[in-house]
Amino acid sequence: MTEKTTFDSNENLGYAIARVEKDSPETVVAKVRLMKALVQTRDPSSKEEDDLSFRRFLRARDLDVEKASAMFLKYLKWRHSFVPNGSISLSEVPNELAQDKMFAQGHDKIGFVVYGLDKLCASMPPGQEKFVGIAELQGWGYSNSDMRGYGSALSILQDYYPERLGKLFIVHAPYIFMTVWKIIYPFIDNKTKKKIVFVESNKVKSTLLEDIDESQLPEIYGGPLPLVPIQDS
Repeated sequence: MTEKTTFDSNENLGYAIARVEKDSPETVVAKVRLMKALVQTRDPSSKEEDDLSFRRFLRARDLDVEKASAMFLKYLKWRHSFVPNGSISLSEVPNELAQDKMFAQGHDKIGFVVYGLDKLCASMPPGQEKFVGIAELQGWGYSNSDMRGYGSALSILQDYYPERLGKLFIVHAPYIFMTVWKIIYPFIDNKTKKKIVFVESNKVKSTLLEDIDESQLPEIYGGPLPLVPIQDS
């Protein structure tokens, strides 16, 4: 017989959460079931979300059902408001795409911002949830920096795409970038900080090869792949 969990009220949900955390051997499956029930009482549209999405939010909050549920509800509210049609169309970001600032290349060995992240996530093979990013900063300067944009991108990645970033390599960062980095750094959560790697300019290819197969490297880093604009991926 298949076990089913049903709830009549938020009070029952609270009791069930406590029971799983204190009285049973916690399993991700059980917590996903509880989280889905809790979120669906607040936002019925969450029924369209898959279990993998719930699991990512759970991992982002160290399997704390209540914190993960609050985070998921915040995500749904943002998604309904910012992406009411379900996706960002090409016609909504023509200027940004014309600048060719974001590219999609191959895959790592383990397998703007909203448009780009949605495209990246949609292009992942089944079972792969995380992506590896390479931030090329050659030519970066104060004149083309955007502190507000950096902050917004960081918030979107951390709050609405949890457990999507596998690793971020920052390449050819000029010395003056570190001034901006010191301002941004305190706003990065600890989990994300551990995924960011500053690459020495004379060790770019060897460092990237630790996580990315050479066959998947872009040409500019010694690999065989031409750069592919994100809209063409």
